[in-house]
Amino acid sequence: MIREWSKARLSCGLLVAFGLLALVAFGVVFDNGPPDYRYRLTVEVDTPDGLRSGSSVIEVRRNMGRSAGAAFAEIVMTRVRGEAVVVELPNGQSLFALLRSKDSVDWASYVMPRLAPKIEGEKGRERLDNVLLIEGKVELPEQWPSRFRVDRLSGYPRLVTFANLDDPTTVARVDPKALDASFGEGVSLRRITVELTDDPVSAQIDEILPWLEGTQGPLVYLPVREYPEPGTPLPLYNSLTSWNFKSGE
Repeated sequence: MIREWSKARLSCGLLVAFGLLALVAFGVVFDNGPPDYRYRLTVEVDTPDGLRSGSSVIEVRRNMGRSAGAAFAEIVMTRVRGEAVVVELPNGQSLFALLRSKDSVDWASYVMPRLAPKIEGEKGRERLDNVLLIEGKVELPEQWPSRFRVDRLSGYPRLVTFANLDDPTTVARVDPKALDASFGEGVSLRRITVELTDDPVSAQIDEILPWLEGTQGPLVYLPVREYPEPGTPLPLYNSLTSWNFKSGE
């Protein structure tokens, strides 16, 4: 009996050890993190029928960790829960502002820290709480100010529309500078804003895009035989994913 108990105890210890090693290998030691927060993303569009707007409440949860791939330097690990903004326009058309930008799939997780005030003397982890100092509505820039990159990153979420809301293959890009090209004369983007909020996370996009429920990965998988030649972009419905529209269920 004692021998069997000792074996079980040894096996349990080995499992714990292997589990810790796996955490170390993949990204790694968790720590108490900076505060979580929610923000409301709002898109305003001018139309011949007047102002149209839509908004979505997005939650960002944060933890601190240490990455084996970065010599165990401290990193912020984030998880986003929320969904794209939908703006209903005249003639039954809809504009979608995604949880990603043109340049980054992680846009929704870093937009508020980008806007957080910088306090002199603070460094690194000390600045992570500053997102809670953002006051009122803040209008997003079309592009973030340049730092170390020659090409500036987009400050806007990616904008798309569907010719047919029931058919994900009809998704199309929308140029924020030329909404009239997608929606007709007199339609233009007024502004995109964010603000901190305690409101519940939005959950309505499945009613607008019923096919999105249960979709994992690309909106539509492209058969291998239909893949374009190397160097040719994939169709938008294959390069966009369900997580660009809805995340963190």
